[in-house]
Amino acid sequence: MNIFRIITSTFILLFCSQILMAQKNSADTGKVELVQEYKVKDLLNKHIEVNSKAPIKGYRIKIHFGSDKNKAKEVKAKFISKFPEIAAYEKYDQPNFNIRVGDYRTKLEAYKALKEIQLEFPSSFLVQDEIEMPKLSSEDKK
Repeated sequence: MNIFRIITSTFILLFCSQILMAQKNSADTGKVELVQEYKVKDLLNKHIEVNSKAPIKGYRIKIHFGSDKNKAKEVKAKFISKFPEIAAYEKYDQPNFNIRVGDYRTKLEAYKALKEIQLEFPSSFLVQDEIEMPKLSSEDKK
């Protein structure tokens, strides 16, 4: 999948650079007119669609694993009541139910949250996982 992304990205950049040479700059109005084939926009939209479905590698915090489904649901409910701003995920990996929390892009970010969570869930630990796209806070946008 990564090779496909690299090849697609390279193709898009090369193709776009040739098409975008058709720009017309109007000195009187200060506007730029972009002339491109419709296929470029279709290709870019396809590239965005493929990449939006790709899983993101990151970190989560495992707070529980065990074979008792009811216990797993109790732990998840307790976590959600204590930390409502952090997403919780339940996953069944035979024969265990896993409760993993958070969507952290970096290990440092996950470690910071782990220290906070370990106060309530002392046996929790970091795991690498495919994560959801985290919401950017106003601090991240700066």
